[in-house]
Amino acid sequence: MSDFYTRDVYKTSLDDTWATPKDFFAKINDEFRFTLDAAALQSSTCVPNNWFGPDHPEESRRDALQCDWDGIVWLNPPYGRTIGSWMAKANHEAQGGATIVCLVPARTDTAWWHDYVIQHEVRFIRGRLKFGNAVNSAPFPSALVVIR
Repeated sequence: MSDFYTRDVYKTSLDDTWATPKDFFAKINDEFRFTLDAAALQSSTCVPNNWFGPDHPEESRRDALQCDWDGIVWLNPPYGRTIGSWMAKANHEAQGGATIVCLVPARTDTAWWHDYVIQHEVRFIRGRLKFGNAVNSAPFPSALVVIR
């Protein structure tokens, strides 16, 4: 097998998690002061006192798409086929008064981008982020979307 397939930069649709880069989050958190991490794993949540995720110890907090979000919300959703559902949920929760700040791949050709992103504040990120503990940068550009 080629070295390319063994590097941490290679992902498949079986793994759509891209853990938020801690240094990047710290800078964004300085601006927004997040009160909720809406899509996290226990090992990588950016708001350890208030998060939703599939491995949350409380069953009622495992499915963020079924929970109400409020306050200033950090959202680094799964980047697979469900990303459109996550962005639809972010738009819905913002209509209820929450501010949602999303870290997403800059996939400007997709339906979810046109349906749920372009009408909001979009900050394109220069360069490629290194997610989690990755050695290599992501194979895609990223954007920060602020939904109010």
